[in-house]
Amino acid sequence: MMKKIVLAFLALGLATLACSIFVGGPDYPATPIPVSTEAVQSLQTQVQQSVATGTVTGTITLNITEEQLTSYLAYYLQSQPNPLVTDPQVQLRDGQMTVFGKFQQGMFIANASVTMTVGVDANGQPKIQITHEDFGPYPAPQGLNDAVSALVAEAFTGSLGPVATGFRLETIAISNGVMTVTGRIK
Repeated sequence: MMKKIVLAFLALGLATLACSIFVGGPDYPATPIPVSTEAVQSLQTQVQQSVATGTVTGTITLNITEEQLTSYLAYYLQSQPNPLVTDPQVQLRDGQMTVFGKFQQGMFIANASVTMTVGVDANGQPKIQITHEDFGPYPAPQGLNDAVSALVAEAFTGSLGPVATGFRLETIAISNGVMTVTGRIK
């Protein structure tokens, strides 16, 4: 009888290990940023209102919150077949954007973070520069800068939707949990 109990616990322990093992990494933000469809919808509504105003004034200003960006990124990543990270959290502080997430390699899962500055290049396109990356015990994946740049560009063109082709970015400023994007209608 004792042998069966030991074997049952051993089998349970091995089954648990076979699923995944958490191996550390950077701490997530102390206060989780909520993910909601309402935040994504409010971002879309805000973009539509800014476009309507922009057609009259010629300029567009968007104030995008951490909750809106976190929600947008979470839903975007859910639609991808093999996302680079899961469970994202986006912090906007001191001129930088930090994206936290869970990174999985095989059966090992680690917290990851990528901190970047986001600006505008001479052509009015988003310009991303990674300033710090932490993938726990793993090296940063090859092509990380390209993947993050593509994701941020998709966030701008995807969320700006109809504005994307007739819109030229001028500035992107990040402070106190808000990213302010300004531009002109071409």
